[in-house]
Amino acid sequence: MARINCVCPLFPAADVIKSTHWYRDKLGFTIASIFSDFGYAIAQRDDVEIHFFECADSKIAENTSAYFRPDDIAGVHQSMAKAKEGGRISAIEDRAWGMREFYVWDPDGNLLKFGVPAASQAVE
Repeated sequence: MARINCVCPLFPAADVIKSTHWYRDKLGFTIASIFSDFGYAIAQRDDVEIHFFECADSKIAENTSAYFRPDDIAGVHQSMAKAKEGGRISAIEDRAWGMREFYVWDPDGNLLKFGVPAASQAVE
């Protein structure tokens, strides 16, 4: 059976260049492509790409999210500590639904959720 190997979330951004730079500087992504003539950009980290499209309506970003499954949630959380500069980052918490999670909100309001089954990660 044919497989789907990757999913690339598509996030709205008021300024795609500014957004990709924030992801690079605060979350450890690299800038893969910027198509400023089209209001489109791509940031990449490990096997994950996030695509950005220019969108002036902040309500769309504030209602957009993606869920990521890292192999080391504490390590990823630590590597994204700078997210508090211009965005927000939560603490890592064990949730009632059996997941150990943290959340990052980018400056546009897009929500990135990171989680692993709570039993697979030691409590810090």
